[in-house]
Amino acid sequence: MSNETSPDSDDSPAPEDVLASANERLDAEEITLADNEEILHAMSELAPVYETDRSYFVLGNYDREPIRRLNLVVDRLNRRADAYAFRMVDVRGEWDNSIQKFCLIADLVTYLVGVAEKEPSDFLVEQGLLVGSEEYFEKSHVLKREYEEERPFGWMQDGVFELFDDEGRLYRWRTEDDLVEAAEALP
Repeated sequence: MSNETSPDSDDSPAPEDVLASANERLDAEEITLADNEEILHAMSELAPVYETDRSYFVLGNYDREPIRRLNLVVDRLNRRADAYAFRMVDVRGEWDNSIQKFCLIADLVTYLVGVAEKEPSDFLVEQGLLVGSEEYFEKSHVLKREYEEERPFGWMQDGVFELFDDEGRLYRWRTEDDLVEAAEALP
């Protein structure tokens, strides 16, 4: 496993860079020794991120039917040679601060992939984080489910989708076959 990056690759930052970034994002007072140990353990579970060319942090709804589709995206991405895809729940640990967990993981990966459905337990907070940081936005892609109704998502989510559409990183789907095609179209 090498921490070097080639000039033409989009490799993830070295673990030291991620920890430095985490320190910048969080007040040192907020992290206890136990929290720090938990973070280090969780980060060690993400070794495949450093062992593959591309990594995908897949976000979405964890309700019964939507998580099946989320898992479908993870499965399709993991079928790629030298790629590793995972969900937030795949990183074990009891984190008091899920925003902290999101940021640490998002700093590590090559791509952030959101699977957007209109269910109320969608990844609305994470969508705000994706567009709230230039570094996250630049490596994010959204797979948006299309519905018969004209505006199934709220105006805030529609604004987020428009940003991704303008950048060519919004993929629309209706059926699971469409979702598979959208996942396969990701870089």
